[in-house]
Amino acid sequence: MKEVLDSSGLFPSEYLDEMISGYLENVESQELWFTFLDQDKPVAIGYCTPEKLTDGTYNLLAIGVKKSAQRTGIATKMMDYIEAQLRAKNGRILIVETSSAAEQGAARHLYQKLGYTQEAIIRDFWKEGEHKIVFWKRL
Repeated sequence: MKEVLDSSGLFPSEYLDEMISGYLENVESQELWFTFLDQDKPVAIGYCTPEKLTDGTYNLLAIGVKKSAQRTGIATKMMDYIEAQLRAKNGRILIVETSSAAEQGAARHLYQKLGYTQEAIIRDFWKEGEHKIVFWKRL
């Protein structure tokens, strides 16, 4: 999974151990970690968590596809999968946050294509001139 993170540029792979440890150590965890395998090797990773103090609202905090597997439909399959999982848990809403950076243009396009609505822009969130863009979808 770290190779997927390094290739996709989603976030530094050294963060993975700490991020996933709570999920692996707690059978009651409401977090959802998921991967897409190609020939028994992970080529994509996703991470979703319920929003605190809400009823059925989830936040997709990470989804990344290995560079060599991008633009093959895997991200769409991953989104379909997580939406189905959340519906089975009586999830109502899925929030997806991304960046205004040019390299995130394909991600923003994908979310819109999949029926997500751009709900908010938080200016200069990631750094000066790079905004957080928040997408929303009713499940």
